[in-house]
Amino acid sequence: MSENRKPLMGLVGKLPSGTALGNSGKTHCPLCMGLFKAPRLLPCLHTVCTTCLEQLEPYSVVDIRGGDSDTSSEGSIFQELKPPSLQPQIGILCPVCDTQVDLPMGGVKALTIDHLAMNDVMLESLRGEGQGLVCDLCSDREVEKRCQTCRANLCHFCCQAHRRQKKTTYHTVVDLKDLKGYSRIGKPILCPVHPAEELRLFCELCDRPVCRDCVVGEHREHPYDFASNVIHKHGDSVRELLRGTQPHVEALEEALAQITEMNSALQKRVEAVAADVRTFSEGYVKAIEEHRDRLLKQLEDIRVQKENSLQLQKAQLEQLLADMRTGVEFTEHLLTSGSDLEILITKGVVVERLTKLNKVEYSAHPGVNDKIRFSPQQRAGRCRGYEVYGTINTKEVDPAKCVLQGEDLHRAREKQTASFTLLCKDAAGESMGRGGDSVHVAVVPKDKKDSPVRTLVQDNKDGTYYVSYTPKEPGVYTVLVRVKEQHVQGSPFTVTVRKRHRSHTGVFHCCTFCSSGGQKTARCACGGTMPGGYLGCGHGHKGHPGRPHWSCCGKFAEKSECTWTGGESAPRSLLRTVAL
Repeated sequence: MSENRKPLMGLVGKLPSGTALGNSGKTHCPLCMGLFKAPRLLPCLHTVCTTCLEQLEPYSVVDIRGGDSDTSSEGSIFQELKPPSLQPQIGILCPVCDTQVDLPMGGVKALTIDHLAMNDVMLESLRGEGQGLVCDLCSDREVEKRCQTCRANLCHFCCQAHRRQKKTTYHTVVDLKDLKGYSRIGKPILCPVHPAEELRLFCELCDRPVCRDCVVGEHREHPYDFASNVIHKHGDSVRELLRGTQPHVEALEEALAQITEMNSALQKRVEAVAADVRTFSEGYVKAIEEHRDRLLKQLEDIRVQKENSLQLQKAQLEQLLADMRTGVEFTEHLLTSGSDLEILITKGVVVERLTKLNKVEYSAHPGVNDKIRFSPQQRAGRCRGYEVYGTINTKEVDPAKCVLQGEDLHRAREKQTASFTLLCKDAAGESMGRGGDSVHVAVVPKDKKDSPVRTLVQDNKDGTYYVSYTPKEPGVYTVLVRVKEQHVQGSPFTVTVRKRHRSHTGVFHCCTFCSSGGQKTARCACGGTMPGGYLGCGHGHKGHPGRPHWSCCGKFAEKSECTWTGGESAPRSLLRTVAL
């Protein structure tokens, strides 16, 4: 099988630093990084030196099996099932992929030997890419020759001894340099039970290679055949399994490619969104900074305006004070030091001046105040295309100027919502134009002052506040409306809560005869009747009020409350049909 297969690059991340898959991955141990020495094949199909595996830290796992956990022993599938028991089992982790490897009873040395790796190591050594080979007989000197018959590597001394023995005299011995073009020069695989015998047979029952001595011993009467005869059948089954596995490899490679592509797309998308975030935030910061500068400039303009107004008022008051002092001092001096004639001579000028000064109007209080407030939650429009918040307000609400509006100010119905509007104004009587003021409303029954009605105050953010409440019982209620803990104009005031509005149960008609279509038994609350046995009213007949009215209570106003109580005194069988 010389199929070209791509290595799974996902495994590279598990190898030690500096290790790559390729020719070195076939001949070098992933742990010690040297040429394989007695390589063992793990269940995950990774190869590691025996000594390296023995140095791995083992761990204990629980094996839920019967008392004999050696499933590789002969005839184990025919043994009687035993109750499961918890038995500790030793395991290791593959140093390449971290797969759990349960060690057999014999430990690391009972794992399968990777003969293919051993052959690759020998080929690499022949090419001079690895360490020198050691003689298979003396295990001391470097190899110079190879016996093709025994498939053994020999040093110069052992090669001469090999040729002197009668049994091996005619064996074919070649130089190692003549083997560099070979693709396979592996040593014979010997039986682990009978080390002197080569594995040439295959036990079909046990599904493993055996030697000549095995088939006459523990594998007696087991079906077997030469390995060369059964390789086609078993090789075909492995090839079939390989064909079923290869699509998964392709699918996984495609999935990894898609993941890589998606990761790249994700990175690009994240970078694009991050750029949008940065652009937005930078623009927003600039908008906020520009709005800040506008607010500070507005605040500075307000300061300059108020200071100029105060300075002007100060200058006017100082001038007026100087004029007043001059007039007072001159007049006092005149009255205390002047003669009668002098007083009479200057009286006219003094009186005229003092009279003029006394008529001058001035304010004893500063013409402006320090009421400047910043409202961070109030919308301030858009700046650079961004919505910004925060306004500077110089208006201050004046509770004495605030007014109440609405039809339900002084009347309400039980169990029906009543409402009115509070319009906040400043000292100049102008609407505040913004919300955020401290408004408190209380609706208290006069006879139950400890049971106030629940009220709702909705800030319309434009200087008006919508107030609603639902009284549960009829009676007189006191409504208190405060802004900044001060009563507004008209507060407190009383509200008379009447009983719930009763709708009409009859029809609003001109007469019973018309609305009932001439029914004799139909009656009307007006009490009118007609000759011929008609119990209801009719135009021009006795009891008819002469204008449209309600059949249920006799009221003349179409939009009114029904006064019929349903008692014995009320007319019975009143008309409750729709007007024709």
